[in-house]
Amino acid sequence: MNTIQEVIALLTLEKIDENTFVGGNYQTPWGRVFGGQVLGQSLHAAYQTVPKDRLVHSMHAYFILGGQLDIPIHYEVDSIRDGKSFTTRRVVAKQNGVPIFNMSASFHKNEKGVDHQIPMPNVIKPESLDTSIDEIKVLENAAPKIYNRLKSVLPKMFDIRSVENFLTRYSKNGPPFDNLWFKTSEELDVKDTPIHHQILAYASDLNLLNTATFPHREELNKKNVFYTSLDHVLWFHREFRIDEWLLYAMDSPSASNSLGFARGSIFNKKGDLIASVAQEGLIREKSK
Repeated sequence: MNTIQEVIALLTLEKIDENTFVGGNYQTPWGRVFGGQVLGQSLHAAYQTVPKDRLVHSMHAYFILGGQLDIPIHYEVDSIRDGKSFTTRRVVAKQNGVPIFNMSASFHKNEKGVDHQIPMPNVIKPESLDTSIDEIKVLENAAPKIYNRLKSVLPKMFDIRSVENFLTRYSKNGPPFDNLWFKTSEELDVKDTPIHHQILAYASDLNLLNTATFPHREELNKKNVFYTSLDHVLWFHREFRIDEWLLYAMDSPSASNSLGFARGSIFNKKGDLIASVAQEGLIREKSK
């Protein structure tokens, strides 16, 4: 995919009946369905069944099986509860009738209440940073195979700029912290908040698990390692636009037993904390 309009089209599902929806797949270079796609599509499905005055404030998801690229995904929505101020939905994603993913989401009416947040990290602003595409150009002649592989997986529909040096983080051991600025590569004429939520769900799966690998890069780079997301939690705190700069401040408190745990705080450029993310993933050496 090259444009954000393609992402929106991907996340917009076909309605089969009141509680069933179906969608296609982004043809990833790594041969499995991208987790962010299923997060965004499942949130789209849930949004189709809730009142218009309610917005998602949290979603909790489990990746059960790796999705196959050549099979459409069916999303079945279970209307768990419709309360006075909260609405709860459960979504199960299936291929060939077999569950590959499930997600629970809670939607809430806007209410006034207490308000505080942690401060945004003091990092370099995005205008002073190279794009990820520009950053890897040093490899184009020195290591063309690595360059072509990285170029194929970098999402062109987002402008992503690393605060820390991209190449150093993936070649040398370092602390489990990462800061990325990102936004859509083009402006959106869509003001519909649910669309921005769905695209953020899609983008929230980008690079997060990698944070758990940074203390171990020199060892992992020598091995054939399998990575996959196992669960993913996303909380939405404040309004935002996905086509304006957002800072993804990530850290990994722990990795053990072939599992890496990472979390992220997402801020807008003004410093407002707009979302929080947590994820655990599998980091396992492939059997020979």
